[in-house]
Amino acid sequence: MALLLSKNNRAIFLLFLCAVFTGASSCHTQGNGGNDTPLDTAALLSAGRVRDSTAAAEALSTWWRTSMQNHDKRIAWWRNARFGCFMHWGVYSGPGGVWKGKPVHGYAEHLMRIEKIPLAEYKTEVADKFDPVYFNADRWVRRIKAAGMRYLIITAKHHDGFAMYNSDVSGYNVVKATPWHHDPMKDLAAACKKYGIHFGFYYSQAFDWQDPNAPGNDWDYNNPGGDKHLFGGVHWYDLHPDMLKRIKKYVNGKAIPQIKELIRKYHPDILWFDTPSKLPFSENLRILQEIRKIDTTVVIDGRLANWHGDHFGDYLSTSDRPKEFFPVKGDWEAIPTTNESYGYSRMDTLHKPASFFIRLLAKAASRGGNTLMNIGPMGNGRIDPRDTVILYGIGKWMKVNSTSIYGTLATPLPLQPWGVSTFKDGNLYLQVFHWPPDGKLIVGGLKSDVSKAFLLDHSTQDLPVKRLNDNDIVISVPKTAPDTTSTVIVLKTRGALQTDSVRLLSTENINRLLAFDSRLHGSGLRYGDGKAKKYYVYHWNKPGQWMSWNFRLNKPATFKVLIKYTTDNHNKGSKYSISVAGQTLEKTVQFPKRKSNIYTEDLTTIKVPAGQQQLVIKPINIPGDEVMKLFEINLVPLH
Repeated sequence: MALLLSKNNRAIFLLFLCAVFTGASSCHTQGNGGNDTPLDTAALLSAGRVRDSTAAAEALSTWWRTSMQNHDKRIAWWRNARFGCFMHWGVYSGPGGVWKGKPVHGYAEHLMRIEKIPLAEYKTEVADKFDPVYFNADRWVRRIKAAGMRYLIITAKHHDGFAMYNSDVSGYNVVKATPWHHDPMKDLAAACKKYGIHFGFYYSQAFDWQDPNAPGNDWDYNNPGGDKHLFGGVHWYDLHPDMLKRIKKYVNGKAIPQIKELIRKYHPDILWFDTPSKLPFSENLRILQEIRKIDTTVVIDGRLANWHGDHFGDYLSTSDRPKEFFPVKGDWEAIPTTNESYGYSRMDTLHKPASFFIRLLAKAASRGGNTLMNIGPMGNGRIDPRDTVILYGIGKWMKVNSTSIYGTLATPLPLQPWGVSTFKDGNLYLQVFHWPPDGKLIVGGLKSDVSKAFLLDHSTQDLPVKRLNDNDIVISVPKTAPDTTSTVIVLKTRGALQTDSVRLLSTENINRLLAFDSRLHGSGLRYGDGKAKKYYVYHWNKPGQWMSWNFRLNKPATFKVLIKYTTDNHNKGSKYSISVAGQTLEKTVQFPKRKSNIYTEDLTTIKVPAGQQQLVIKPINIPGDEVMKLFEINLVPLH
């Protein structure tokens, strides 16, 4: 990993120098609305910044730098794996998203917090009834291996504070506090070793709703970090340093000892953490340091210790439940889940088809990322049959096409209208989602000549390839797609691979110009997290901010222009322009007239000449919070 903090090193050391030479209280901060915060609050917030910046500076110059010397070696297996299984399984899996006969709105694993269940009741009604008699670690691991997954991460302790292993640190665990009296982590570790699956744990280091000193439980203990926003809300650890001393009792007495216990008992390959904002950065960083003291080979996700958008982990953990991916540099991982909950939910029927995850896996690999797909096993120890169907579908595809996923690198090709591509050992793997009905697949931006092309289904027949021009080729393919989800074509090229970076638009199929794939101009524009309703660019509130897409056409074409965005009445009166090939259209943002505020609007029809072009969208008038949140612009060919 490159030094991910490079762009923020200056800020870190400026804060550190500020504290040293002027004192914490003079390192001024801004309050809500840009007004100066009261002097005592400003001083406390500034002191917190100094605390964290000092910890960051020390880590960068000492132990963290040393820990990164073997980074490439320890993460090599993870980079090669590309596909892993996440499991949220705990005593909350018994209720399965239902409490006292009513469905729980939200993640099922957050049952205790959502319903504000007192600890005593949670113990008697949830933990005391957890008895997963059908649990079989061997069966679980064989199932995920058959799906093509190469690593497993399971919740050793989630936010409810309950340990799903035999912990000597806390008796609040599955062996001592349930009628089952069994350690499933021991079984899973052994099964993963048997079947060659890398094994690891999710551990909730920040939240713990059982421990009286930990953040999160504000219904039993009135602790910070919960829904009541006590002690100053998100800045509780800065505004109430006395409370931080109390929280450290939990970190030192339970969190760090249990994490070390997991390492020593089970020797995990990977550790996964979450919710870093519930503790100050310095505490999360201290936890990371304690791990590195006893294990320099375990892979650690990037959610443990974040600093101004960068992280001290081995890779970046991006968004939950993604549909699309925003640009990321370096090693990264996305965590979709089969439905909309991570823990098992009886009521959540929004399970996506296997094809969704196959394409998501291919899209992630094409951008150099991993997919850690979550399933929530049932409280009785079985995997939900709905998840089994998904795993089987993915496994069927992976049995044929896994070569195009494992060990691959981000594609050197530009974006393609028919799907995505990956690269490995000099081979290009074309993941074709949209099969050409005329049997002619155009690959844009491939300057190298192709020596061989064939379907990755072990067929021996070569596919004919012709060169269209210096930048593009056309492959003759069967009229019917062998696999309607994603058929993979392998291209072997002559010599060093050469590509053109500008995407070639299709004159036959819809061209999606995602905001995530645009070039952002001006400062302040931000990416949404990639969920189905949040794969947009937002914070578009200044005239100097705009987006552009470069593309090519081999022949003139006429397109219908569609735009997809979301907005609300705060943006009333916003106007924008779209320009391409010397044509400019000015439009006014539409406003909510129905429950959904996501719009797909038919804007106009344009004629675009052959050659390289640029589509630009700019603001004209921004009377409210922002112009809009832009998802994508579609160019639909007209014949």
